[in-house]
Formats: sequence, C-alpha cells, structure tokens
Amino acid sequence: MRYIIDTLGCKVNQYETQAMETLLAERGHTPAGDGETADAVIVNTCAVTAESGRKSRQALRRLAEGHPGAVRAVCGCWSQVEPDSAAALGADIVWGSGDRHGFIDALERAVEGGGHGRLIDKPFTRREIERLPAGAFSGHARAYLKIEDGCENFCTYCIIPYARGRVRSLPPDEAAEEAASLDARGYRELVLTGIEIASYGSDLPGAPSLADVIEAVSAAAPDMRLRLGSLEPTVVTEKFCSRLAALGTVCDHFHLSLQSGSDGTLRRMRRKYGTEEFFAVTERLRRHFPHCAITGDLIAGFPGETEAEHAETLAFIEKCAFAALHVFPYSRRPGTPADAMPGQLTASEKSRRAHEAHETAQLSRRTYLRSCVGRTLEVLFETEEDGVSTGHATNYMEVSVRGTQLRRLVKTVKITGLSGEMLVGDVV
Repeated sequence: MRYIIDTLGCKVNQYETQAMETLLAERGHTPAGDGETADAVIVNTCAVTAESGRKSRQALRRLAEGHPGAVRAVCGCWSQVEPDSAAALGADIVWGSGDRHGFIDALERAVEGGGHGRLIDKPFTRREIERLPAGAFSGHARAYLKIEDGCENFCTYCIIPYARGRVRSLPPDEAAEEAASLDARGYRELVLTGIEIASYGSDLPGAPSLADVIEAVSAAAPDMRLRLGSLEPTVVTEKFCSRLAALGTVCDHFHLSLQSGSDGTLRRMRRKYGTEEFFAVTERLRRHFPHCAITGDLIAGFPGETEAEHAETLAFIEKCAFAALHVFPYSRRPGTPADAMPGQLTASEKSRRAHEAHETAQLSRRTYLRSCVGRTLEVLFETEEDGVSTGHATNYMEVSVRGTQLRRLVKTVKITGLSGEMLVGDVV
C-alpha cells in the first residue's frame, strides 16, 4: 500500500503521525512518491479552532481530488468531535483521537476492499495512554516522545478536553526506556510532548510530577538534550526550575501558554493564573536559565475584550520580552462556552488586534535575536543546502553557518550576526 498523510495542528499530532508511519512501515507499506498515485490518503485532523476544522476539511478534499481512487481516511481531534461532517465529505475511514493501531487495521481492510470503518469512542472513558512508537520523521535529527494525553482545564474557548479526554500519562520507567532507545539510535534531541504536560502524572500511582519524569528521561538518555512542549505557567515553580536546571540537559527554551495579557480576559477564558503570576514565572525561568528564550501563544479579540484590555495585553507582551509569540485572532468554536458569550468582535477588529499584538511581539523578538550576537550557542544541525548548514540552538533560535557534513551533529557556534530572523555564525 502506498499512502499520503497530511498532518494539521500541534506537536502531539506530529508525534502521532510519525508513530503511524512507523506502524505502516512495520507492515510493509510505503509513502507515495512524487507523482505516484496513492492507495490511501490520510488526514490527521485538528479541532483547536473552527479554522482548524475548515483546514482539515480542505485537506481531505484536496487529497481526494488528487487521488480519486484512493481510500480516504481521517483521524484526530476534528473527526473525533465532528465525525458526521467527516463522513459527509466522503471519508471511508472515520476515526477519532485514539486507537491508532486499530486505525491502521481499518485502513488495510478498506484498501483490500473491506469497505468502510469507523471508531468514535467517548474520550472521557479512556484510562490509559495509548502506547505508540516514539521516534522522528524519516531523516530528522530531533525525536518526539509523547508522555501525556488529555486535558482537564476546560478553558472556555477550547474543545480539546472533549476530543482527547482526561489526563493519561506514560509511567516514568516506560518514558525512560523509550528515551534510552532513542539515545542509542543516535538522536541528539528529544522533545517531551503532550496535550497538557503540566498535569503529567496526576493519574498514575503515587502521582509522579513532570519534574520526576524529566529526571528519569535525562538519567536514561544522558547524551540527549531535552526540549519541553507547551507548559502551563502554574507548574513552573521555584522547585521545578531548580530541579531542571540541575540536570544540565534541559534546553533553555520554554513555551508558555499565555493567551491574554489582561486579567479580565484571562478570567473569562477560565485560565488558572493572572498576569502577575505569569510574569513571576518568566523571571523565575530567567534566573535559573540565564538568557533563555521564552515563547508563548496569545488569542486576540476574545469575546468581551475591551480596547483597554487589548492595550493591557500589548503592554504585557512588551513587559515579558518574548523571544517569539504565536498570535491568533479568536476563532469561534461551536460547543465551547466562549462561542455563546456576549461581546463577540467582528473579524476585522480581531484581525486588527492580532496584527498589533504580532507587531509588538516582533519588536521583542528582534531584541532577543540581537542579544544573541556575540554569544556561543550549542546548535543541532538539521539541513544542508548550497554549502550552508542550518539547525536550532538550545534556545530554539535558528542558526546557519558556512560548512557541510554537520547534519545530525551538535556543534558550538559563535554567533556573529543576523540575516533576517536567522542567526549566523561560525563553528568554534
């Protein structure tokens, strides 16, 4: 079977796609090459916003048109919460956000003429994390390990708890075993990811913490640098920071889920922190990881957001000095409390506020990039083209150097300047 997979959404989806590719390869199936007709087209969907759902539908239509005879399959969060919409688009296999082994079984049966398949369970009945092979997309230097699934925060704008269910964690010993295997296979960086990793371990006996599993992974894979997925600010305590800093393997890049720089808006979002606590977290991280890169996510134009609250957010972005900030205009998601809130803003107003927030964040980003010039950074090189090698430093800034045969190697680089948003330098 030749297949094509299109992946939308977060790093968890990326992890689950590479896991499916591993499972497919183990059964003798291969990706369709350029110009080849696929026997099956797969869309690993996202539902975090209404726009994500639209892009998931668009991806299925595009692949179906390009491969008219192929089995059409969808899985992931959007097909979990809107399975009938997926079926109406002509999907032969409609799967949700669980049981990827069963998904591959159903895909094989359909390609062999076995008809349609469908599995949409109730995510809140799931009690254990699904075991999937850790690893990386073919040829990549960075590997992923999903240590957690599910979320119980129930923010007013988010559908994901209803798509993924409650928190389910990979036990520390199993995470360590997976990490040791990846270390032995030559990967130099491991991304620990999940839907809401700050809640890691709350479902396991003894309730091991996120710091516990990070320490276990670091001990099992001492040659790998560790990068963390998105963090809720509430987990970043003084003790958490000191434990991670002591390891010496945790990357100095932390992605924090901000969403708004206004306390009033954060309350309507049902977030569990305020701006004062969030800013204290940024200072705490910078004490333990000097010159670390702090990045985040922000929703502009949330229902009821006043012009004054928008101004508060702009000022807070500047105060936090983000190295990067992903800004999204609020997208209404049916089934969430925010969709029914009063004070919905127009698309043009949300777009304006998102643009202003992005521009403010870009000023901070340029300041951070300039502050890297003159420093030495540890860079994992990933690509090579026209005599230039490019990779990511521990702070996740992109770095290029003149030179070849560096791919999959970690080298110390003296940063000498900037080219757009790319740091440039020389291997020491």
